[in-house]
Amino acid sequence: MKIAIMGAMVEEIEPLLKFLGDYETIKVAGNTYYKATYKDLELIIAYSKIGKVFASLTASTMIEKFGAEKLLFSGVAGAINPKLKIGDLIAATSLCQHDLDITAFGHPFGYVPEGKVFIQSDKTLLGIAKEVASDLDRELLEGIIATGDQFVADESRKNWISDTFGADALEMEGASVAVVCDALEVPFFILRAISDSADMDAGFSFEEFLETSAKESADFVICMLDKLATK
Repeated sequence: MKIAIMGAMVEEIEPLLKFLGDYETIKVAGNTYYKATYKDLELIIAYSKIGKVFASLTASTMIEKFGAEKLLFSGVAGAINPKLKIGDLIAATSLCQHDLDITAFGHPFGYVPEGKVFIQSDKTLLGIAKEVASDLDRELLEGIIATGDQFVADESRKNWISDTFGADALEMEGASVAVVCDALEVPFFILRAISDSADMDAGFSFEEFLETSAKESADFVICMLDKLATK
């Protein structure tokens, strides 16, 4: 089985590369991809760089160039749901684009014709994540993740995203990865560890907790690989 593992920043994949130890480096389309094996799994790992365009390019390359059959995303996010604290994990049940706006033409926020406001994550991968959480005795919140090409550090914007989409967390890549995987019929799973609360202090807490939160997410994904290797 070929599995893609994505992050947006180098800090989000470094724990995975350190864990694997041995990997091949390949340059494609201005980005670096890492091929490795783990148990009976073939892995392709990369960080896309921040934002929806880079994330879409990387996800597409992983699927079309490297033949990934499933895609796991590991990274950090800002909390909207007050239940989420720094270091907590959230798995996306669905994802939306909070900065997509053609409401001038009578469409809802996050929608374009022939598209969807919400894209659903793969239920089988969500089920595996629940098994891992149970095994680790670790709380895993499931919910809606909103994506946009903005680092949100504003309480009013955060509240608008919550009210408009019912989102529990926000970040800058997940929904674009979901669009690619949905179009190419590749099962996907988006996991985020909370690094900030998307308010006026977000920039400070993001810098402080980026590496530790990213490792929380990566460690969980490694446990998911153990499950996938047995299925």
